[in-house]
Amino acid sequence: MAATSISESDFEKFREFFYRKTGIQFEPSKRYFVDKRLVERIELTNSDNFRTYFTKLRFEVSGEELQHLTNLMTVNETYFFREEYQFQCMVNSILPDIISRKIDGSRIRIWVIPSSSGEEPYSIAIYLLENWAGINDWDIEIVSSDIDTKILAQARQGLYSQRSVQHLPEMLLRKYFKRSAADYQICDNLREAVEFTRVNLSEREDTRAYRDFDVIFCRNLLIYFDDVSRKTAAETFYDALKPGGYICLGHSESMSRFSSLYKVRKFPEAIVYQKPLEAR
Repeated sequence: MAATSISESDFEKFREFFYRKTGIQFEPSKRYFVDKRLVERIELTNSDNFRTYFTKLRFEVSGEELQHLTNLMTVNETYFFREEYQFQCMVNSILPDIISRKIDGSRIRIWVIPSSSGEEPYSIAIYLLENWAGINDWDIEIVSSDIDTKILAQARQGLYSQRSVQHLPEMLLRKYFKRSAADYQICDNLREAVEFTRVNLSEREDTRAYRDFDVIFCRNLLIYFDDVSRKTAAETFYDALKPGGYICLGHSESMSRFSSLYKVRKFPEAIVYQKPLEAR
């Protein structure tokens, strides 16, 4: 087969299609990144050219090829205890406010999206175990979601490099991990404590079942969306939260820029966003 090439019009067609399917918009500066992965899938699927491949991508009933490509196109860069100040805010400010309105011992539900390879939901579990006095008095449920099925499999396995755990104290490494060759594997109890699910935030059918959460962590995902997709995501999260629930975004993200649904809460540790108690 001759060397596969992606033309400017091909790139624009794919960019618009992928945006409609995922809410993720690739800027022209990402052209090399996108082209490289498209060529890889064109060749692996034995497609003659971009046109043949793109037809398969759009009309394949199972959606299997779109999932393969999505796995390649999504970036999963994270590590344990990233932006720890928000975990401090969760323990010192968010959870005390939430439990003030709950019946003792009832369930607290936390949704983490994107899950990436699992560092964030496992970090939350560890931080709660180590720092929250109410951990033995309340039933905590952690659900972690991603659009990338390959990265979810990695998250369930819970196997991490030295780079992923470099910010963890040695005491926590010994307590919650076991060595596996040159890597670290999260203990079985924590792996069983987090439920990992595949969710496309841009598909209402995927998110409709996600309701009654007390806290959502969605950090550094919306930077890949445009304002229209961010607004849609904000509405999805609003529906997923209980009245009075909270959402934590990445340090460079601001809910106020694209949605007026939430109250801005300025706690000593962090700025977060709350669904009003009198929410519709």
